[in-house]
Amino acid sequence: MKRIILKAGEEGRILSGHPWVYDNELARILGPKGPANLEAGEIADVESSEKTYLGRALVNPSSKIIARIYSPSKEGMDTGFFKRRIREALARRTGYDLHRESARIVFGEADFLPGLIIDRFVGWPLEEALLPGPLCFEHCEAALGPPSSWLSVQFLSYGMDMRKALILAALEEVLGGPKPSSLGLPQGIIEKSGALLREREGLPAPEGLISGSLPPGGILIFENTFPFGLDLAQGQKTGYFLDQKENRQSLRRWLAPGARVLDACSYTGSFGIHAARFGASSVRALDASPQALKQGLHNARLNGVEDRFIPVEGDVFEVLRGYERSRSERFDLIILDPPAFAKSRSSLEGALRGYKEMNLRAMKLLNKGGVLVSCSCSQPLDEQRFKRMVLEAAGDAARRLMLLDFCYQSPDHPILLGYDESLYLKCGFYRVL
Repeated sequence: MKRIILKAGEEGRILSGHPWVYDNELARILGPKGPANLEAGEIADVESSEKTYLGRALVNPSSKIIARIYSPSKEGMDTGFFKRRIREALARRTGYDLHRESARIVFGEADFLPGLIIDRFVGWPLEEALLPGPLCFEHCEAALGPPSSWLSVQFLSYGMDMRKALILAALEEVLGGPKPSSLGLPQGIIEKSGALLREREGLPAPEGLISGSLPPGGILIFENTFPFGLDLAQGQKTGYFLDQKENRQSLRRWLAPGARVLDACSYTGSFGIHAARFGASSVRALDASPQALKQGLHNARLNGVEDRFIPVEGDVFEVLRGYERSRSERFDLIILDPPAFAKSRSSLEGALRGYKEMNLRAMKLLNKGGVLVSCSCSQPLDEQRFKRMVLEAAGDAARRLMLLDFCYQSPDHPILLGYDESLYLKCGFYRVL
C-alpha cells in the first residue's frame, strides 16, 4: 500500500474531520520500496509528517484534491464495504419513511463515500397515476399498488467511477434484500454525472440509463403530500431538488391567506406550488427556461392550482428591474432560489454582487410586512457572508428586516461537522418592515 506523507503542520484540519488532502499539502509519496507515484483511483494511506496515521483514501494525482479519505482505519473497498456503508447511510435517514418518500440516500463525503451521490425517487409512472379523484399517495397506492422506485446516481470522484460495478452490486443486494425490511429493487438507475467536479477529476461526463427503464411520460412523486411530476433524464442535477423539502413546507408558517407570491428562479414550480396549496391568491413563477416553466405549469395542474399559477419567462434580474420601474407589481411573499452563482472561491465576489442585487430588487417589490425567502446553494458563500449580503441589500433598499427563521438543506443531505463543504444550502425567512 502506498503512503501519502503530509507536510509538517498540515494534519490539523484532517484530525478535525475534514476528508480532503490538497496537492499543495503533500510532502512525498512512499511505496513498499521507496518513493513512488500515485495512480488515479487507487487506494493509499495518509500520514502526518510525524507518522501519525490519518486514514485510508481514494487518490487522484490529476486533481487539486489529491486524496479523499474514506476511513480512519485500513479497510479496503470491496462489495461488502459498499454494502455496509450504504446500509449505514440508510439507517441515518431516521426521519424519512423511505417506503413512501423520495430522499437522498447517499451524500458523498458526509456519508463517508467520497464523490458518490444517490437520490432515490419513490412513486409511480406519471401516466398510470393520473387517476380519477383526488391525486394523493393513498389513492394511487389503493389503485395501483405499492410505489416503485428509481435511482439517480452521480460518480464525482475518479475512485468511485472506477468502482461503479461494485457499487451497483452492493445497491442491488442492500435494496433487494430480505423482505419486509428491504426497500425493493429500483425499476431503473440513471447516471447524472454531468458535473464540473468530474471535469476537475479528469473524467468525462456521461449521462444515461445504467439499468432497467424510466417511464417515458415521467414519474409522479409526492413531497409534503403534494404531487409533482419529474423527468429524471431531462431534469437538472439528479433530476429534482430534494434538498428544499422542509423549507418549502415552512412556507405555510409565514404565508398570509390570499398572499400574492413571486417565485423567482422557480424551476419546475415546487416552492410556488406549495405557496398556492397553502392559500396564496396568485403565484408568478419566474424562470429563464421555457421547459422548466412548462413542467411547472403541469405540476400546478396536478395540484389543482393552475388558475393561480402564472408562468413568466425571462431573466430574473431584468424582470425584477422591470417590475420596479413600472411599479406594476407588488408582492406579499417573494422566494429567491437561484442556481449556484459561486462554483468556487475565485468566483465569490462576482456571485455576491449578483445575490445582493437580486435581494435588493426583491425587497423593493415587497409590501410592508411582506416576507422574503432568500436562498443560496453556493457552498463557497458561507452563512455569515450570506447574512451580511442580505443585510447590505436591505440597507441599499432602505428597508429594515426581521429574521423569522434560518434553515439549511434537508436532513437527508447531512451536514458533517469538520467538513464545511457538506453545508451548502442557506435559506433565510425575513419580514420586510
